[in-house]
Amino acid sequence: MQYEKYIDEFETHFPSVKIEKGVLYVVATPVGNLEEISFRALHVLKKADMIACEDTRVTAVLLNRYGIKSRLVSFYARVENSKMSYLLGELKAGQTVALVSDAGTPGISDPGTGIIAECVKEGIKVISIPGATALMHALVVSGFESRNFYFQGFLPQKGRENLFNFLKTIKMPIVIYESKFRIRKTLGELTKYFGNKNVSVSRELTKMHETTYRGTVSELAKNINAIKEKGEFTLVINNI
Repeated sequence: MQYEKYIDEFETHFPSVKIEKGVLYVVATPVGNLEEISFRALHVLKKADMIACEDTRVTAVLLNRYGIKSRLVSFYARVENSKMSYLLGELKAGQTVALVSDAGTPGISDPGTGIIAECVKEGIKVISIPGATALMHALVVSGFESRNFYFQGFLPQKGRENLFNFLKTIKMPIVIYESKFRIRKTLGELTKYFGNKNVSVSRELTKMHETTYRGTVSELAKNINAIKEKGEFTLVINNI
């Protein structure tokens, strides 16, 4: 594979980014399109002693695309606490650990915040390898003024009315993540609080079938059948 040559030679051409031992690398991975990843990120993933990931099957697709055979360790929300001590022990022993989520940047509405905080507490070096996030992509394509914005992420299952009342007071674009299973319900609920506000609803970000729906919240909620309920959604409400 042609990519392997560039990954192998990356450190030769950029010696200042040599992989360090005993470091947690927080690596952003593609939101959708597997091409949206840097050579530095691929280099770290290849050279790491292990990769802690949400779903080994999802991460394996990315690694196989670029001929990377690093060891995978499952590290999703339900096992985050139980595997924390193991990964910290490996880091203290001098192992290099790359932390990834299924898509986007770890810690941004994805597992990762806990182990990053523990590494900081324990004096273990943390290096972020920046890359894609659905948040920034959706905000850019919304067309709304984005000098200031509020990132909510996924909505909680309980206490939503209090949260919506709070969000209504934030006079700037508000970014919300939602799944295909709740997009219909959420748009209906948001109508009560943001009915006349313009909203951008994006799905399948950076993939072949990326689509962005635009209108007021009430318009999209009324015409919900026109929105294909597939993939994850990112909503940007222009609450100005």
